[in-house]
Amino acid sequence: MSVFICPVCGEKLEITGNTYLCSKGHSFDRAKSGYVNLLLSKHIGKTVHGDNKLMVQARRSFLDKGYYAPLCDALCEAVIKNINGQTILDAGCGEGYYTSAIIGKLEAENKAAQVCGIDISKAAVEYSAKRCKSAELAVASVFHIPVAESSCDMLVTLFAPYCGEEFLRVLKKDGVMIMAIPSADHLWELKKAIYDTPYKNEVKPYELEGFGLIEKKHIKYDMELDSQEDIDALFSMTPYYYRTGREQQERLAGLGQLTTTADFELLVYRKF
Repeated sequence: MSVFICPVCGEKLEITGNTYLCSKGHSFDRAKSGYVNLLLSKHIGKTVHGDNKLMVQARRSFLDKGYYAPLCDALCEAVIKNINGQTILDAGCGEGYYTSAIIGKLEAENKAAQVCGIDISKAAVEYSAKRCKSAELAVASVFHIPVAESSCDMLVTLFAPYCGEEFLRVLKKDGVMIMAIPSADHLWELKKAIYDTPYKNEVKPYELEGFGLIEKKHIKYDMELDSQEDIDALFSMTPYYYRTGREQQERLAGLGQLTTTADFELLVYRKF
């Protein structure tokens, strides 16, 4: 039995060969790399949804070089500290960097858990499926998560859109949500290199409806990017990539080297 439910009717999905099938006859084929596409056309916008292949490759290259390793390590420690059941959902799993690290940490600590992940980017989920062979992965939106009500013990959301209604729906009572967000100084030097008048990130109040904050950790350090390739990869991972014109992009293209601040908030919540 799959952890996922049918996105059409909400019935449970069973895996038969390479097909996900519900009791009402809706079927979804599993790709060769192992993921299933459960994203319905009515759940996507008119524009391109999710990161494209080039952006996913850039992020994979950047993350695999360890620039965000302190955040990843803190995330894995939080998972081990707060795990209280069998099912962990990575809501916005991307190319699988953090998902894979969580699986590795669980194995190292001899903790048994079913790890699943969703992302709206097909290109990202395909990479994730190749990296995370033991995880169950699907192309899907965090605003229409194809898992049953109260079916997850833990939900991880890293820089992904926040959908409180769905997150509360899929988490069990007393379930744990671990969230990572950029803090005030995140990538400050990168922004100074691009913009004439950069602004600090706004850190919103931690209170979230239906959740109680049980732990928070501030992670801040300098990153030394010694190649234009890494600078470009980092830039393509950020919202600034979509918000800059040719002039700002040309400024960045000539840097060659950059030291910039990594500044994160890792927040742990429990569902009321």
